[in-house]
Amino acid sequence: MSQPAQRPPFAATREALAEALAQIDGLLPGSVVVRLMRCGKRNCACNADPPALHGPYTQWTRTVRGKTVTKLLTDEQLASYQPWFDNSRRLKDLVAKLEIVSLQAIETADRLTAKTATPHSTPRRQRRETQT
Repeated sequence: MSQPAQRPPFAATREALAEALAQIDGLLPGSVVVRLMRCGKRNCACNADPPALHGPYTQWTRTVRGKTVTKLLTDEQLASYQPWFDNSRRLKDLVAKLEIVSLQAIETADRLTAKTATPHSTPRRQRRETQT
């Protein structure tokens, strides 16, 4: 009876992560927050005690060429864009998991190689003789 071909360590996990990555069709970077704000007018109710703040406003903030860019989103825009914001978070999570599994795979492969290697199976460097 033949033995099944041995797969590299963690191959199934890496393949599953790669398939999950392939399902991401778009993403938007940055963060989304909902804020209540003061307007800055002296006689406005937002400056009263307690304040009656303006909003809520949905803000999307990201970095473009080293500069922070903020855009106000309508409720409709947020509903449309939310899957892509979620995909951005999912992508970062999947990449982090793939890095961890890949590191575990090479550590496992190195341990297996070290166990099966014979002593002095790799060429040793020759010492240089010093001349006096």
